[in-house]
Amino acid sequence: MPDLVDVKKLKMAEDLEFETPIPTQMISNGEFTPMPQTKQQKQVEERIKELADTHGKKQGLDRRRFLSSASGLAAGFVAMNEVFGPIFSVNDAEAADSDMAEERAKHLAGQFIFDDQTHMVHDGFDQEGLLGLGLFAAENWNPTLQEEELTLAYYKFDNYMRQIFVNSDTKIALLSGAPFDDPSWNFMSNDAIVDTVEMVNKLAGTRRMLGHHVITPGQPGWMEEVDKALENGARMDGWKAYTIGDPLSAKTEHPYRLDDEELMYPFFEKALKYGKVNFACHKGLMPADYETSWADKWQYNTVWDVAKAAKDWPDINFIIYHSGMRPFLEDPSAVLDEFEATGELKWASDLARIPAEHGVTNVYGELGTTFANSCVTHPRLAAAVLGTLIKGLGVDKIVWGTDSVFYGSPQWQIEALRRLEIPEDMQEKHGFAPLGDADGFVKNTIFGLNSARLFKVNLRADLDAMENDGIQKLKTDFALLDGIRDNVRYGYVSPT
Repeated sequence: MPDLVDVKKLKMAEDLEFETPIPTQMISNGEFTPMPQTKQQKQVEERIKELADTHGKKQGLDRRRFLSSASGLAAGFVAMNEVFGPIFSVNDAEAADSDMAEERAKHLAGQFIFDDQTHMVHDGFDQEGLLGLGLFAAENWNPTLQEEELTLAYYKFDNYMRQIFVNSDTKIALLSGAPFDDPSWNFMSNDAIVDTVEMVNKLAGTRRMLGHHVITPGQPGWMEEVDKALENGARMDGWKAYTIGDPLSAKTEHPYRLDDEELMYPFFEKALKYGKVNFACHKGLMPADYETSWADKWQYNTVWDVAKAAKDWPDINFIIYHSGMRPFLEDPSAVLDEFEATGELKWASDLARIPAEHGVTNVYGELGTTFANSCVTHPRLAAAVLGTLIKGLGVDKIVWGTDSVFYGSPQWQIEALRRLEIPEDMQEKHGFAPLGDADGFVKNTIFGLNSARLFKVNLRADLDAMENDGIQKLKTDFALLDGIRDNVRYGYVSPT
């Protein structure tokens, strides 16, 4: 069973008194204890309040309605720039002028965004220690909420559809899963993933969703499950692996290496034979005390095994989730200070060096959680992550992922990348190239073009069809409703 967090000591992110358009403190999905709000994040929050009161009054909006608008989102990034420095492309005029903000939002709404990492839980999921609200929600939430809202519904299908496809500009989402030594903790079974993908695409009438098959190397019967998936391969689009084994428990019983020739190479051979060559692998995201708390297991979450496997299997695409970024839920200033002094981001820099050091072209970095946590805690760190990965892997090897719906709608993450720029001093010192415009070459490539190539999406034909499909109709219908918040973040935050 995964090591649990005492969620009763935490607050719910969606119950925060002040509903900011972008998170102003770290959010946990229940897998970890989040860091308390930093001094700088508190400054951002206070400045957002001031901007909301000033500009909202002029637009005839109360604070809540202003912050749910395009101008409110712009105000969030104005505040971030004032506290952290000019890292986001935004100006006060967007916050002050609702027409300007709305025009920008409409202009970018058609941008092709392929979210390479999304999650939901199955209808019967009831493990509150992992994701759930459960008893904590019933005891601590606003009692006026309807009873059915005091459940894990926030992480289930209906809300997933709303947050991913209605409340964001995401066009295609890849539904992923995770393995646990105790299968009762699994988010969704492989069969449930493909069933959900088929249901959504039938509703849409287009290819709006893709799905992973989660593998569990070393566990009894795992290759038999692979064989079944391959025999009916049209129902899955790629693989998902966790070399650490159970990602939540230091007592995990089945860690392994990608370059284990006896265990993994027969799998790669079969995957290649059937043309299922997109292989996503969770790496990184370990606590600061990983060397003691995870003892002899932590190395399996590094990228130590990626280079040889990629070189031995050049036709397999190794998509490294979280880009192997080790620092997780700790003081971002210390992580950034280390980067400024050494140019190193633990494990992510190791990943970025693999193409140059080993002559491979089939290694990719994915941004789920890594970007979300860094752009919220310290955007300069997010710039360092992107600069490092692009310089080492190449812009054509970076794929967009958000780990939503655990963090609510991915729109705030989308908007953060659209506006993010690598500071000039960082460009000069580390040889990083600028990111450019919100819909320029670099960001369009990361947001969707790379994943479209990997998963053989026909951009011209598929995007044209999406303009009038079932998902677009759903999105249009919701837009006609009034008072629907689309900046909710789900999960837990520190009480202090």
